Amino acid sequence: MSIENKVLPRTGLLLLGVDGGGTRCRARLSTLRSATLAEAVAGPANIRLGMDEAFSSVFQAGARCLAQAGLSPGDSQRIVACLALAGASEPSCRDAAQRYRHPYRHVIVTTDARAACVGAHAGRNGGVIVVGTGSIGWAELDGRQFRIGGWGLAVSDEGSGAWLGREALRRVLWAHDGRIPWTGLMSALFERFQSDPHAIVRWSSNATPGELGALAPAIVHHVAKSDPIALELMRLAAGHVDALAARLVLLGAHRLALVGGLAKPIEPWLADETRRHLVQPAGDALDGALRLAAAAARLRAADARLLPLEHGR
Repeated sequence: MSIENKVLPRTGLLLLGVDGGGTRCRARLSTLRSATLAEAVAGPANIRLGMDEAFSSVFQAGARCLAQAGLSPGDSQRIVACLALAGASEPSCRDAAQRYRHPYRHVIVTTDARAACVGAHAGRNGGVIVVGTGSIGWAELDGRQFRIGGWGLAVSDEGSGAWLGREALRRVLWAHDGRIPWTGLMSALFERFQSDPHAIVRWSSNATPGELGALAPAIVHHVAKSDPIALELMRLAAGHVDALAARLVLLGAHRLALVGGLAKPIEPWLADETRRHLVQPAGDALDGALRLAAAAARLRAADARLLPLEHGR
């Protein structure tokens, strides 16, 4: 998306959309008239895995947007922000994030899956399956929201990058035990840990979903080489995505967008029934977050003294 080059408005509200996931946090700053002023990236922003770390990434991305747009930190008070964060699907985490001290004029916190759905369908009815570090199905239907899966890697997130990474390491240990044959993928992953199974155990005990998800590109790479374990894992992952899709369709979401870092590599593996419902996303989670921020700004526009300040643009 092109960045607006015109003279910036020095007064009035601005919008900040944030898409915070388990691997990185993206932010986009725009005017009320949807002119993009800046975009920035920072670190992970999964509030379920660390509230302070997540908000550190959010604020860093927001500050970078202001600097890129030639604005000062004090301009944060002009911002209505929608923070679409991984982990916000859990009510206690979302409530804590909503209460978190921030520099902005007004903040709404929602899940990154909801923002992805709103962005993918430009605010219209539809569903989305996010397949990235984690996985989740989400639908927006006539003002109602439906969430399928995405309960965290410990008990859910099947088919995601983190799930693939964990399952691949499980099979490396199976191969070390002599329970399954070694393959190119297994050997490559084992070498990352100096061919030491105990190193795998130590690392995986504390690995974050983002760190486990970082192993997924190796699996995708070995799929192209017809590695039998990589092929098995991709088939299993696709089956889990098919299950999310089937439930969303049953709920009434007949238009589904597949998004996330693994969307492209996993799509060819999906069942024909799933693929029949897939549509090209109209936008991404940042677009959705900005739509939600704009809606929040309109609600606050009953305090209409703020909006005319933007009209001079």
